[in-house]
Amino acid sequence: MAQLTRPTNGRWIAGVCAGLARRFNMPPMLVRLLFILSCLLPGPQVLIYLVLWVMMPSE
Repeated sequence: MAQLTRPTNGRWIAGVCAGLARRFNMPPMLVRLLFILSCLLPGPQVLIYLVLWVMMPSE
């Protein structure tokens, strides 16, 4: 499995979804779509995204 990092290429906002997709061997668009759909549900999704943005190292 790949290391959990934010890639420098192929990222849109911060690279969190692209990094998670690379880590779990999934297409980045699928992870982005799942994140957007999860934002329709109540919960701390945006806060988790911001925390991952700060915690995940860049390549």
